[in-house]
Amino acid sequence: MSVKIKEIPLSERPRERLINFGAENLSDEELLAIILKTGFKDMSVKELSAYILSVFGGIKNLKNINYNEVKNIKGIGEAKACSLAALSEISKRMNRKIVSLKGVRLNHSDKVFDFYKTKINSSQEQFYCVYLDAGKKVIEEKLLFIGTANYSLIHPRDIFKEAYLINATGVICVHNHPSGDVKPSKEDINMTIRLREVGVIMGIKVIDHVIIGDDKYYSFLENGEI
Repeated sequence: MSVKIKEIPLSERPRERLINFGAENLSDEELLAIILKTGFKDMSVKELSAYILSVFGGIKNLKNINYNEVKNIKGIGEAKACSLAALSEISKRMNRKIVSLKGVRLNHSDKVFDFYKTKINSSQEQFYCVYLDAGKKVIEEKLLFIGTANYSLIHPRDIFKEAYLINATGVICVHNHPSGDVKPSKEDINMTIRLREVGVIMGIKVIDHVIIGDDKYYSFLENGEI
């Protein structure tokens, strides 16, 4: 039988311990319990917190969760799923050297990597386009695809249509490899060649294609392939 939070002595409850001893002295389980606020019929909030940590392999991996993934866990409803997804995104943004790309001059591939290595969910493949002006300053970024790799879904018209709408003169493509291996696949190479050729015809330069992996990246531009 689970122990409800109100049955725990006041001095041992997570919120009270935070107030009395500081957040830095709480366990991962206690910190997460404060975020979740309540448990459910079969689990106290502390037990639920411990369970979630075990599912994701520790607190360091909570930064990679998404709403749909965590919503499938027993005891996690819409409100808790939203809280955890928000916590994940806050963690990512706090660790970025660049908080927003708008107005940033992207003249080096490592700047792209610094931003997207925490933005992209490593458990799913995501494809972004970053649109730049003539001075290589970012006008806008757009997520065009998420999920299992299917390059037939990423069509040049979707990429260049957006560029025309916002008067961009250049584009940088960014996507991740959930495996962590940043070596470009045959499909990556073929798609990059195709986009570059279409870009020449359309008058919008494909400046780079950056693949994000486990704390590393691959740049087509840096490797002389674009």
